Amino acid sequence: MAEKMAVQTDKAAVLGGPYPQAVIHNGLVYLSGQGAVDPSTNRVTPGTIEEETEMTLGNIRIILEKCGSSMGKILQITAYLLKMKEYGRFNEAYEQHFQGLLPARTCVQAAGLPFGLRVEVDAIAHI
Repeated sequence: MAEKMAVQTDKAAVLGGPYPQAVIHNGLVYLSGQGAVDPSTNRVTPGTIEEETEMTLGNIRIILEKCGSSMGKILQITAYLLKMKEYGRFNEAYEQHFQGLLPARTCVQAAGLPFGLRVEVDAIAHI
């Protein structure tokens, strides 16, 4: 059985919590939840649901590339929204990051997200 490997890159947001940005195991990449945190400053960047979705998925893209994967190799995403009334606007921003077959996805409303974020996303991808 292959060992799991933690992945961390300073090119994406690094918040210093007790978890890596991603873990690779048996050809799969498991990404920790990402949000609208500017990777150049590591500061939360609140904005509209569209702006936060853009930054969140940008962080995911950077981490996946560090792992030898890509957005097109995402198999499953879980999206946590602060307000489900922003679901349609989230979807519009989200779809801009994918071509072809979209990953499987779950989207839930969260009672609260860290740092006052509007959206947090985690994912599973293959290498």
